[in-house]
Amino acid sequence: MDLNTLKQTATQVRRDIVRMVYDAQCGHPGGSLGCADFMVALYFEVMKRKPGFDMDGSGEDIFFLSNGHISPLFYSVLSRAGYFPVSELSTFRKINSRLQGHPATHEHLPGVRIASGSLGQGMSVACGAALAKKLNKDNSLVYSLHGDGELEEGQNWEAMMFAAHHKIDNLIATIDVNGQQIDGPTSEVMNLGSLHNKFNAFGWHVIEMNGNDMEQVLDGLADAKAATGNGKPVCILMHTVMGKGVDFMEGTHEWHGIAPNEKQLGSAMGQLHETLGDY
Repeated sequence: MDLNTLKQTATQVRRDIVRMVYDAQCGHPGGSLGCADFMVALYFEVMKRKPGFDMDGSGEDIFFLSNGHISPLFYSVLSRAGYFPVSELSTFRKINSRLQGHPATHEHLPGVRIASGSLGQGMSVACGAALAKKLNKDNSLVYSLHGDGELEEGQNWEAMMFAAHHKIDNLIATIDVNGQQIDGPTSEVMNLGSLHNKFNAFGWHVIEMNGNDMEQVLDGLADAKAATGNGKPVCILMHTVMGKGVDFMEGTHEWHGIAPNEKQLGSAMGQLHETLGDY
């Protein structure tokens, strides 16, 4: 895709997110909106993907969503990338739907490789998958996405040590640094300090980028890919605005996990213009 088409796709994905959460009257719009540019760039431009979906993922790049509550974003991108019909987005969080509030493997939804309801586990899974690729002489990459508040889970840091110790240099883990979590700003709930210094001290190659500028996202992912294969796992610290694209949702933890009302939906749709056709 060219840059303009990527931007248009990200706008449509944001529109999908707000409509899905409104229709279900539950879900997590804030982080989903903030990470839309990254996920669109990853799936439509950066990752090497095979047609269809193979759970094994051999010979192709694979992705793990660790902060699974931003499932509206994940589902929208997967559907727009052709993994399942876009019309299925209308079933989000409905009884017997494959699109549950957190992604689950027992629903057999194409594109979903792990259940990710419990935070803090995705880094370990990504390490295991990346190490398996290395052992199998598979030169493709493993990508993962994590929340900054999620790093309060200690299992992440064990996995980070493991990745550096075993030189898992085919792993690119992206941290959504939006400074917000369900209970408030991360600086007030549990100050994370310098994530750059922490990842660097744990033996990772660290890149920082603006996650809400498509050009910078593409450049950052290109830099991350160029840094693989050099003996260190790669971390992207992606600075985003929670709720990006909808002015009354931006920059506050209050939209971490609530649905808009009808008036708010109208306001949001007025800001996010339809580009690819709604579900």
